[in-house]
Amino acid sequence: MNRTMITATNTLGQLQKQIDVISNNIANVDITGFKRREATFTDLLVQQFDNLPGGDPDTAAARLTPEGIRQGTGAKLGQIQMIMTQGTFKSTERPLDTAFTKEGLFYRIQVQRGDVYETQYTRDGAFYLSPLSENEMTLVTSSGHPILDENNEPVVIAGKAKDYTITETGTLKVNMEDGSQQNVNLGVSLVNNPQFLEQKGGNRLGLPAGVEADGVLTDLNGELRSQISIRSGTLELSNVDLSKEMTDLMTAQRSYQFQARSINMADQMMGLINGIR
Repeated sequence: MNRTMITATNTLGQLQKQIDVISNNIANVDITGFKRREATFTDLLVQQFDNLPGGDPDTAAARLTPEGIRQGTGAKLGQIQMIMTQGTFKSTERPLDTAFTKEGLFYRIQVQRGDVYETQYTRDGAFYLSPLSENEMTLVTSSGHPILDENNEPVVIAGKAKDYTITETGTLKVNMEDGSQQNVNLGVSLVNNPQFLEQKGGNRLGLPAGVEADGVLTDLNGELRSQISIRSGTLELSNVDLSKEMTDLMTAQRSYQFQARSINMADQMMGLINGIR
């Protein structure tokens, strides 16, 4: 197989991954709190041919590129980066709907995988109440995963609630029918390095196996809760720009067609060479 085919086939596989990223963004355009991802490319191994030996030292010193011919072997995805820009807001006037008004803030939720409970993160602020017993309810996501408080325990409301309020700093205030009030600080984390997080499905993010939370996330407890900014009765829409994603998809498809055409042309050239008698 000649170098043209090698370069094209290497790039084809990476372009397919970029198309998958764009397709995932488009599929989640209407998902609350979803953050789009963007794929960036870098060169694979580059081979240099020094075909200009003994060049003028003065001329070589003024060059901005290495002397000779550099031949690459294709492109690869350098990074699939999560874009943390703020999405637009949608007013619902529902007291248990919330939206972060700052970038990098995530709710902590509890996800059960078999017998193991795992802490994951989401920007989806559409909360619901799920009954635990006759006089107890727990705060959950739309998928039924419990919301954690600042101590990483599921939020449980004991007694019969009358109404609810979620403050700007993430405190759930529940007015009970007997006139009392229960206050619970919701678990909120600030993501310092979002590129360490991986998608867990269901609009949830989590840490990969073997990666510690220190340096990646900061739990906003105690005095740090002043950094929290929440708007109640509102949901944050995804930050996916459908027109941009469609443009990127068309560009990636054209690049894919170009690489496929390169393989076809290389095959035709090899056929002509093999046909010479």
